[in-house]
Amino acid sequence: MNSRERVKMALNHQQPDQIPIDFGGTGVTGMHISNVADLRNFYSLEKQPVKLIEPYQMLGEIDEELIEILGIDTSPLNSQKTMFGFNNENWKEFKTPWGQEVLVPENFNITQEQNGDLLIYPEGDFSAPPSGRMPPGSYFFDSIIRQEPIDEKNLDPEDNLEEFKLITDEDLLFYKKQVQALKASNRAVIGGVGGTGFGDIAFVPAPFLKYPKGIRDVEEWYISTVARRDFIHEIFSKQCDIALQNLEKFYSVMGDVLDIFFVCGTDFGTQTSSFCSTDTYEELYAPYYKKVNQWIHKNTSWKTFKHSCGAVENFIPHFIDSGFDIINPVQCSATGMDPQILKNKYGEQIVFWGGGVDTQKTLPFGSAEEVRKEVLERCEIFSSNGGFVFNSIHNVQARTPLENIVAMINAVKEFNGEI
Repeated sequence: MNSRERVKMALNHQQPDQIPIDFGGTGVTGMHISNVADLRNFYSLEKQPVKLIEPYQMLGEIDEELIEILGIDTSPLNSQKTMFGFNNENWKEFKTPWGQEVLVPENFNITQEQNGDLLIYPEGDFSAPPSGRMPPGSYFFDSIIRQEPIDEKNLDPEDNLEEFKLITDEDLLFYKKQVQALKASNRAVIGGVGGTGFGDIAFVPAPFLKYPKGIRDVEEWYISTVARRDFIHEIFSKQCDIALQNLEKFYSVMGDVLDIFFVCGTDFGTQTSSFCSTDTYEELYAPYYKKVNQWIHKNTSWKTFKHSCGAVENFIPHFIDSGFDIINPVQCSATGMDPQILKNKYGEQIVFWGGGVDTQKTLPFGSAEEVRKEVLERCEIFSSNGGFVFNSIHNVQARTPLENIVAMINAVKEFNGEI
């Protein structure tokens, strides 16, 4: 059984020969660039700078050598642009604040303030205000809020739609160039096209735009979902129309080479509660997710991927009703997210992609044996009758002990009978 067959069986709630593994398939299932370098060193691979493929979270490229060693069963459909709006191309050397030599795209342009903060610029354009900040001692960038004063009488939904455009022939060519290599990989392909994530808070500040207009402050956005709901509906409705047109164009190039479509990363959960009620989800978000998922299920063989951190157990029936096939990252440490209860209640209706080990406590601060035990326990619970793809709970963060990352990988291999 090859990797693609293994993942597809799991997605169809059938028992594959072993648990499929994803690391690096998406921007929420990756590893910090420092961890990627540590793993290359651990496995005695040639010493070389790792590519920084997503500077917002400082995620490193998991290359073919590591994919083989770690037993990864997924391949990412690469995005043309980063979260800061410049292309992943024409690599140059860069030394991180923690002393790691990496490769970054040519328009990864930064300045340093007197207090040590690194500032990064949208599209790499120094003439625009910086859109990201990395404070001293940090390992990733935070978006800089660049909210213009709000004029209630002249709010225009088009201002929050400027990033949602019809994909061009150039965009389609970029995807088309990846098709043959993705076919040859024999791994499950995961990816998406922008604009299908309604209200994803990471995108609200628009770090990729030079001069963002509209509502771009995170707090103001959440207020707007209650106080300006008609305004948000106008944005989502027009965004959805564009997304459906883009899906048709995207499918014309990708066809069934793609296996999993990343629909959205909109978070609905906090550590102990949620950002909104399920009634609000049904009224404000579900109509648009249903349209996207219905188009995908009607016209393609793709499975649809929903990312939402936090305590979302009470949202899962609504995600299922909205047409989502997959839930990630399965934050078992959040309130109400007990893995056995989740599997018992929803295991036949939705695929759990993640949940393999806690990246807030166990993986960064536990012992290697504690990591091993948690991974084996989660694999036992989630893998029954398929419906599970192993990944940690969100990206593996910087400063996670190497021995714990290796313990995580070895535990999955142990469960799969490989060691």
